[in-house]
Amino acid sequence: EIANWLNAQGITCFVLFYRLPSEGWAHAADAPVSDAQRAMRLIRSKAGHYGIDPARVGVMGFSAGGHLTASLATRFDAQVYTPVDAADALDARPFLAAPIYPVISTDPVFAHMGSRNSLLGNSPTAEQLITYSPDKMVTANTPPCFLTHAESDGTVPIENTLLFRAALKAAKVTVETHLFPEGGHGFGLSHVIGQPTHAWGELFLTFAQARGLYNARPV
Repeated sequence: EIANWLNAQGITCFVLFYRLPSEGWAHAADAPVSDAQRAMRLIRSKAGHYGIDPARVGVMGFSAGGHLTASLATRFDAQVYTPVDAADALDARPFLAAPIYPVISTDPVFAHMGSRNSLLGNSPTAEQLITYSPDKMVTANTPPCFLTHAESDGTVPIENTLLFRAALKAAKVTVETHLFPEGGHGFGLSHVIGQPTHAWGELFLTFAQARGLYNARPV
């Protein structure tokens, strides 16, 4: 749905089907971010074929996919897999990132525990709790971020977005944040037509255009 909508705005999209840690992969916790890094590099390696600017490749994800989005934004240069070809010499840093109602924190007070346990198991180390909490991994090199969340989210507490925003602000990374009183979790676009939460899509387009991700189509 989101890819089709972005296509209609003139933005080329690639949809990533990524491995999940619970599927039994080696180095399971890094399987998703490995796939995200590889995807960014493959897209850039084939930019000429698709007629896109390799410098302007952003990332967007929702809920657990928002965790992957934030992880890529903060761990784009982590060595999480062995290079396989020339594409792996390319940069995996997104031009901008949009974690939407994201899972962020591994702190039990705020974490979505199902996601945390799937990612790290039931007994994560102190080091893992830091490495896999994107709010703990923000640096000045983290790309600009667009954040949105509903305060009524009963699945992923809004504190996840607030913690990530605070870390971005502390690192002086550009961040735009939109919080809505209603909308719950997983609102996407079509689920909230006619509701204030639906505005996040146009707000993202304005943010992306202002950052230079794309040029809006003339009306």
